[in-house]
Amino acid sequence: MTTSTAVEGTAAPVDEIEIRTVTEDDLGAWGSAVNVGFLRPGLPGASEYRRLRHFPGRTQGAFDGERCVATFRSMPYELTLPGGQLLPVSAITGVTVTQTHRRRGLLRRMMTNELAAASGRGEAVAILIAAEYNIYGRFGFGPATRTHGWRVDLRRAGGLRADLPTTDGDGATEPAPGRIDLVGMAELGKIGRELHERWRRGQPGAICRDDAHWGGLTGEAPMPGSDWKEPFAVVHRDAGGTVTGLAVYRVDDTWVAGNPECTLSVTDFLALDRPTAVRLWRYLCSVDWVSTLAVQNIAPDDPLPFYFRDPRAVRPGEHDADFMWLRVLDVPAAFAPRRLAGAGRVVLEVTDPAGYAAGRWALSSDAEGTGRAERTTDRADLALDARALGSLYLGAERAARLAAAGLVEELRPGAAFALDRLLGTPLKAWNPDSF
Repeated sequence: MTTSTAVEGTAAPVDEIEIRTVTEDDLGAWGSAVNVGFLRPGLPGASEYRRLRHFPGRTQGAFDGERCVATFRSMPYELTLPGGQLLPVSAITGVTVTQTHRRRGLLRRMMTNELAAASGRGEAVAILIAAEYNIYGRFGFGPATRTHGWRVDLRRAGGLRADLPTTDGDGATEPAPGRIDLVGMAELGKIGRELHERWRRGQPGAICRDDAHWGGLTGEAPMPGSDWKEPFAVVHRDAGGTVTGLAVYRVDDTWVAGNPECTLSVTDFLALDRPTAVRLWRYLCSVDWVSTLAVQNIAPDDPLPFYFRDPRAVRPGEHDADFMWLRVLDVPAAFAPRRLAGAGRVVLEVTDPAGYAAGRWALSSDAEGTGRAERTTDRADLALDARALGSLYLGAERAARLAAAGLVEELRPGAAFALDRLLGTPLKAWNPDSF
């Protein structure tokens, strides 16, 4: 019988810790363990919030007697792929192991259960947000999108350029009719859902937003541990009254020597087209008393800095890191709906100790970008592991860069560049949402 010594005293034998599917009756104990794992014990209202994301059969808990000491759950989400197809994925979240029960294989057991279940459900990909970098690579996950922020000195920036587009390219010289309105939280919850559904279909890397997301954003059901305060929210409507964009922001109340020195922090920004984005940014840059614009999270290659007369006034913000991690479970099913950049063929030798993505795969595409991945016995062009495959899948990371870092091995000169040409996207995949 294998045992492990905990932080204080002797822990229960490993084989006496039961990992089981959590029912609604267990959510109280399970939620308390999540709070402890994220160092937020005793949160009021946490159980109700957890129920919003409870899907029967997809929540696991490790129980040492009556006490839950490790947690794990997944949710059925959709991921937008390059080309606009929506792929059902397993979105893994709520992963914790109580400090007294670490290094005992609990996470590995729960992850093994979930990956097998996801594969059985036909979910070709799993995603998660990694709190620590060195945990999830051993399970075949690789960082697939990044967060990025900007901080703008509005006085130095000189305002937005006068020649920025305010029409949809119809040749008009006057701004198209439209309006920007402040809205309350109840209206934001209704408008935002519909707008985001349209927006995410054009943003590779985006995921769906559930009721828990909107409840946390609007204050209807704040996320446990969050110090929610009502933000400002504005929406842009076109001439026909259709909502084409929104921005959610907060303004601090800072005064220096009797003068306002406020920072406006943008926490959510959605625009269906460039004219809408320009109008929203003009509004945000003209709010009274604001001298600094802080954009907390926006696509890494968003053109915002070039909207200003002086782009040097725009500096990277604090939020610049890897964000959503991805793991391919079924190579043919993952690549069939993903649009590729053009005709080509690259043979990949993928190592995967868990077996899901392991093998030699010919990734190919016709001139229209219709791709497929098939097993082959042809000589491999590139060798990589499941982690690297996950990082490359959405096109936000480049094979040539990973090869330079020793994370991809080029078996044929030029093969990394050839793969980058296949997987390339006009703009980088980006997911602004945690889960």
